[in-house]
Amino acid sequence: MQPHFPRPIAFAILALIAGAVSAADTRVTWDDIANADKGTADVLSYGLGLKAQRHSLAKKINTRNVDQIVPAWTFSFGGEKQRGQEAQALVHDGIIYVTASYSRIYALDARTGKQLWAYEHRLPDDIRPCCDVVNRGPAIYGDKVYFGTLDARMIALNKNTGKVMWNEKFGDQKLGYTMTGAPFVIREKGGRVLLIHGNSGDEFGAQGWLFARDPDTGAEVWARPLVEGHVGRTDGKPGTPTGDAKAPSWPRDKDGKLRESWEHGGGAPWQTASFDPETNTIVIGAGNPAPWNTWERTKEGDDPRNWDSLFTSGQAYVDASTGELKGFYQHTPNDAWDFSGNNSVVLFDYKDAKTGKLIKASAHADRNGYFYVTDRTKLALGAGYPNKPTSLINAWPFVDGINWATSIDLKTGRPVENGKRPPLPEAGADKGKAVFVSPPFLGGTNWMPMSYSPDTGLFYIPANHWGMDYWTEQIHYKAGSAYLGQGFRIKRLYEDHIGTLRAIDPKTGKIVWENKEKFPLWGGTLTTAGGLLITGTSDGFVKAFDAKTGKELWKYQTGSGVVSVPVTWEQDGEQYIGLSSGYGGAVPLWGGDMAELTKQVTQGGSYWVFKLPKAPSNKVTKVASK
Repeated sequence: MQPHFPRPIAFAILALIAGAVSAADTRVTWDDIANADKGTADVLSYGLGLKAQRHSLAKKINTRNVDQIVPAWTFSFGGEKQRGQEAQALVHDGIIYVTASYSRIYALDARTGKQLWAYEHRLPDDIRPCCDVVNRGPAIYGDKVYFGTLDARMIALNKNTGKVMWNEKFGDQKLGYTMTGAPFVIREKGGRVLLIHGNSGDEFGAQGWLFARDPDTGAEVWARPLVEGHVGRTDGKPGTPTGDAKAPSWPRDKDGKLRESWEHGGGAPWQTASFDPETNTIVIGAGNPAPWNTWERTKEGDDPRNWDSLFTSGQAYVDASTGELKGFYQHTPNDAWDFSGNNSVVLFDYKDAKTGKLIKASAHADRNGYFYVTDRTKLALGAGYPNKPTSLINAWPFVDGINWATSIDLKTGRPVENGKRPPLPEAGADKGKAVFVSPPFLGGTNWMPMSYSPDTGLFYIPANHWGMDYWTEQIHYKAGSAYLGQGFRIKRLYEDHIGTLRAIDPKTGKIVWENKEKFPLWGGTLTTAGGLLITGTSDGFVKAFDAKTGKELWKYQTGSGVVSVPVTWEQDGEQYIGLSSGYGGAVPLWGGDMAELTKQVTQGGSYWVFKLPKAPSNKVTKVASK
């Protein structure tokens, strides 16, 4: 049975402007969400569509005129609660809905930036976010907007007033359960619209769960744990186990009991799903296993490569109606490096050059440094479950310097490892010998979502070149404490850059172009039918590139690091580009030498909107002569 948690006091800051925006009472339908990527007026889902391609058909701003765009307005999130601003905004009927650090959400007039209402969740003192107090965005449906909080709640607000409609608790924040990702709205084949979200907390030994809720009431419809052998729920009652109930991919002690690591095994789907209505499948990345220490998830005296820690660090294919795990592809078996698997899984189609056959594929740039193309139809029909890797089409490195593996075996789907698992401490020692690993746990890329342009056929990955000294430490689970068993120090690979924005061809793995950045890249990307790629940089710029060539066409300094996700929309005959500015995230907290490098970046918290300037009026004013 799902545990019940008391509700804390929450409050809304209501700044309601009666009649400020026309059509404010318009409800968002499923058809609106499903077809939003076919128009340019609204942004109704994280990923700008069910496939999460982050591509817009807007083209009024394009490669020929983007150098002319200017700020239309900016809005401050205010107060001392600045920290990292990683959100992607939504836009509906001329209103922007954007979340901010410390579990806040704002409704803004998209024309002027005027605040229409705000809601600030009152957080308890015992929250345990791993990697800054960020929030990555809301969802919208009907008359409500939804977002998750750092104290492990999902909250629904009236989209017109900011009034709380429901508030559901899904985990204990004292144990590390939290939520930083954006929820996602789908409609399963039976016709029910469902609100889909996961949880965060791998680093504290929280179990990874994927939830489906009734968007009107918040009631849980089903819940799916992602660690093998744990039992799911349907309508609040115990359901089926995930995979094999005996959890054979996790080790047991000498007495035959599953080890402590299984009880606190991680696998949290803390990013946002994509959705394939054709196969009724939710597609989402599964997080790292807990603890990071690979030996705690390996039978004593055995090889870690024999203990996969399912279903973690991979891409999961979940039946939208039942919550059953239908297919799975694991990028990093028995993940020893916190490579996780949460980065966005983007759905796209392409024609096979040899056969001319249309391939319905998924693409994923993993923290482990490899770019994967998988067959999403096969995965929706059970491929890779449990861990029979029949779905992998290809895998290529998208960053330099990968040394934990030499390649991905296309026959087995498994990495060809290179002896970079950190050894156990010697007898009597507190920690083991350090090994140098690249990429580090911060990844070849991390949470920041890539985009895909159907016009160029390329994916655009915000990537980084770095590595880490990495060593094993003694570890036992303690409720509310970090559950890692590893120590680390992040180091640079190159003197001239860390960040590298790369365009990759998913058919060949060729890096078509790149743009190097001095600081780490930590924000997402957006492509448009105007031939543009939009992103932000940690030293405060929002930039526009030619998506075909990589030529930088425009940039603007926002005053703080940009670690958010841009969006674009059209209204009143004009195109707008919007994104949050405010430096933070994991790098300043965990980044070692990189954290030192970025200390010069000032914090902030604001939303910026850009557009083309209006042409001067041709109207002639007559001046009377004396």
